[in-house]
Parts: sequence; C-alpha cells; structure tokens
Amino acid sequence: MAFGSFALAASTASLAEEPAARAHADLVEFRMDLAVGPLSALEDYDGELPVLATNRVRWEGGEAPDDPARLDALEAAVGYDAVTAVDVELRSIRAGDGERVVECARDHEVTVVASVHDFEGTPDRETMREVLSDAVGVADVGKLAVTATDRGDVLDLLAVTHELDSRGDAVATMAMGAVGRHSRAVAPLYGSRIGYAPVDPANATAPGQYDLATLADLLDRLR
Repeated sequence: MAFGSFALAASTASLAEEPAARAHADLVEFRMDLAVGPLSALEDYDGELPVLATNRVRWEGGEAPDDPARLDALEAAVGYDAVTAVDVELRSIRAGDGERVVECARDHEVTVVASVHDFEGTPDRETMREVLSDAVGVADVGKLAVTATDRGDVLDLLAVTHELDSRGDAVATMAMGAVGRHSRAVAPLYGSRIGYAPVDPANATAPGQYDLATLADLLDRLR
C-alpha cells in the first residue's frame, strides 16, 4: 500500500472487527501489542481490508515490552499476504534494532511507516520538520503524532504537514488530545496520508480519537 493519497485506518486489537470497518475504512491498523495471539490472528485472517501491522513499544505509548521478541513478531507479521504496511518507531530504526524490520519489509514489498509520538506537547516547527524529514528518509511514510495544548500547536503541525507534502514527502500527522482532536479530520486537507480511528469509540488507541464512522463522515463532508 503506497499511501499516494489519503487512507483511513481502523485501529483495532481484534481483527474480528474488520467486517464492521469495511464500510468506512481503507485498511486496518492491527495493534499487535494490544492483541491476544496476534500472529495466530494474522494466520487466520480472511478479511477484505489490507493490514497495517503495529507492535507499539511501551516507551512510545504502547504495551509491548522493549525486547527483541517485539521486533521478531513484526518481522513475522510482514510475511503474511494481508499485511501491506508495517509501523516501526523512528527511534527503533535509528537505534539499529528496528532496521531489520525495515529490511524485511523491503524484501516483501511492504510499505514502512516510521512513527514518532510526543505525549508531552508539540515541538516547534523546525523540530517537527526535522523529525518528519528524518522519518521519510528511512521509510515510505513519516508519521508524527503530537499533543496540542492550544490551537497554535495545531496550526504549526498543519503548516509543517503542508510543507512536507508540497515537496513530495508522504507524511501522516495528527494532534492528540481534546484541543487537537479536529486535526484528525483537517490534516488530510493539508496532505496527511493516513488517519486513524477505532471501530468502537470505547477502544480508542490514542487520546482524542474520533470513532471510525464519525471520522469517515467528517472527512467526507470536508472533501
């Protein structure tokens, strides 16, 4: 999946939710770190939507421990036909241990998303520009999720998104939290290539997410 244009991902810890996502989503983000038996679930998966495999480590807001087994599972996930994209934290790639997942994905022609999450705040524009430039330098898509404390933070994020998109880089951006919630519907207008939303609002995987049906409706109205 090349993400040449915007795609909406239904984030879930259970691939059994895939049928309920088909009406609104373009793909499923499978949160392996939140799932029970994730590789078995991928083995049994016979859904229609392609899968973006994510095994989020604890230091970046997930539940997976920071050990080699986490990346082993991501490598194994890449081997399944349904998995067309994989998310690897930029920090893991830069540290060297995540590079093997990137290389495995390249071998299988699977798209790589290099992600960064800031749960403390929103960096300045120059820092966000550098982070996303670094991410797209090692992956197909650079993902940056920040935490907005005011509307100015969202404006800065949108400006950087527009800038990177205008120069031809594929980025996915969003501002987490209540203040930044609207960015999930607006950022695609400025060039963000991936949006994320849970099928069930009770199962949100990040602060400030709309549920899938609501976000899909907002996107349709804004296009």
